[in-house]
Amino acid sequence: MLTVPVRQLGESERRAVERLLDRDPYAGAQVAERVAARGLAWWRSEGRILGYGNRRNLESICWLGGNLTPVLASEPAVDAYADLLASEERLCSSIVGRADAVLGLWDRLRGHWGPARDVRANQPLLAVDRLPELPADPQVRPVRPHEVDRLFPAAVAMYTEEVGVSPLAEDGGRGYRRRVTDLVRAGRAYARFVDGKVVFKAELAVVTRRTAQIQGVWVAPEWRGRGIATAAMAAVVRDALIRVAPTVSLYVNDFNLPARRVYARCGFRPVGTLATVLF
Repeated sequence: MLTVPVRQLGESERRAVERLLDRDPYAGAQVAERVAARGLAWWRSEGRILGYGNRRNLESICWLGGNLTPVLASEPAVDAYADLLASEERLCSSIVGRADAVLGLWDRLRGHWGPARDVRANQPLLAVDRLPELPADPQVRPVRPHEVDRLFPAAVAMYTEEVGVSPLAEDGGRGYRRRVTDLVRAGRAYARFVDGKVVFKAELAVVTRRTAQIQGVWVAPEWRGRGIATAAMAAVVRDALIRVAPTVSLYVNDFNLPARRVYARCGFRPVGTLATVLF
């Protein structure tokens, strides 16, 4: 029997949730963006935010929607979340968050939710709060709304390469195209174009008052090995720090050594380790 029950949180506990998210601004960024945009009442229709701890001392939260994301989840919190979720059908497409919590959840849920398509157990979480010292590529800029058709094939290629499945599979890509279009309209998609084609791209996929989180970094295959990524990333980081948020963050697969070298040159430092379980 659980001595500290897991419960679904509502709008009355929003400030407690925000205080908790401020304690982990990088790993909890995706959840923080959703809370800031729609509050906690939104979870009733598009997801749930679960809390661990009594009402006077919220210790951890867990977002359950398209992704399952534990935030500041201790081992007892992981046990409590797993006890609840094991009785439910899996609806999420991934589990992502701090590695200890994600791998702990997966160890307890694999017998109920398995098998996973991939488990990425070591993804360094990096952040930077200073402008890069190295020169930025002046040709990297925010994508303009009329350039979505040029950006979209590169976005599909990146997603397929990174995740291992095509974003076009489920609904012909309509949902993914809406997401790409929204990022462009918000000034959060960057690219370098050569002869009308994208040779580098990246997005500020998550933006909070604490950080802008870069995802979707991609260099066209024929341009790899030419050394364009470092200056291109420096341009993205510079613009994001000046225009968007006080820090920039991202996470990367541990085996992607070329990307990790690029990020180190741009001033990123380790702030933790994430893990992702993909279904």
